[in-house]
Amino acid sequence: MNPTVHLLRQVVLSSMLSLLCAGTAWADDAAIRKNFAARQPTFPKIDEISKTKIPGIFELRVGTDIFYSDAQGDHLIEGHLVDTKTGANLTEDRIAKLTAIDFGSLPLKDAIVFKLGTGARKLVVFSDPNCGYCKKFERELAQVSDVTVYTFLYPILGGDSPEKSRDIWCAKDNTKAWRDWMVEGTAPAKSIGQCDVAALQRNALMGRKHKVMGTPALVFEDGKRIPGAMAPEQIEKQLVVSRKAIRG
Repeated sequence: MNPTVHLLRQVVLSSMLSLLCAGTAWADDAAIRKNFAARQPTFPKIDEISKTKIPGIFELRVGTDIFYSDAQGDHLIEGHLVDTKTGANLTEDRIAKLTAIDFGSLPLKDAIVFKLGTGARKLVVFSDPNCGYCKKFERELAQVSDVTVYTFLYPILGGDSPEKSRDIWCAKDNTKAWRDWMVEGTAPAKSIGQCDVAALQRNALMGRKHKVMGTPALVFEDGKRIPGAMAPEQIEKQLVVSRKAIRG
């Protein structure tokens, strides 16, 4: 066969296969949306439908929540998809990517800064002064080495959390005031006079923007986000992983 003719046939065949696959993907997308709308009227709007590694199973993304369905939308699967060969939790990995925060975009000037050892590594924490888990986290931080912790005061628990946050932020040494309260239980002195609390307002807006729903909430240098406290050894492990990630 003429090489030129053979090449043309290969190109045409490749194009036809691409179009067929695209048409199938579109058909699956349309079928899932149509059947969910008809059968599950209370199901939230599906933002994105994509293939998974399992033939015939599709990922449904609703905001930062993940669900799964067959190609016709006949079945809804809620739960985690785990790769048994590697042990990787594919659902958690996907959600981690969706909820990741660009560390470089965070306004660190609005945070309380606490340095341990060389402070070479970085960790951001959203924290409420009346959060019990946050206090436990602060006490255990002493077991982590060479990290600079940036704490965004995020008073979302109600009560006197906003007042305590103001008193701590406005203290002459707000790092000491924060640690004294969270670790030692020594209440901060009442803020008297003028104090610029615009940072606290910005923290509230930033937290809502990134859908921080509870405290503590941790953000590592590579954008990895953890909702809730972590044990010191877990923090250390993630600090190492995140540092390697940003270094490529």
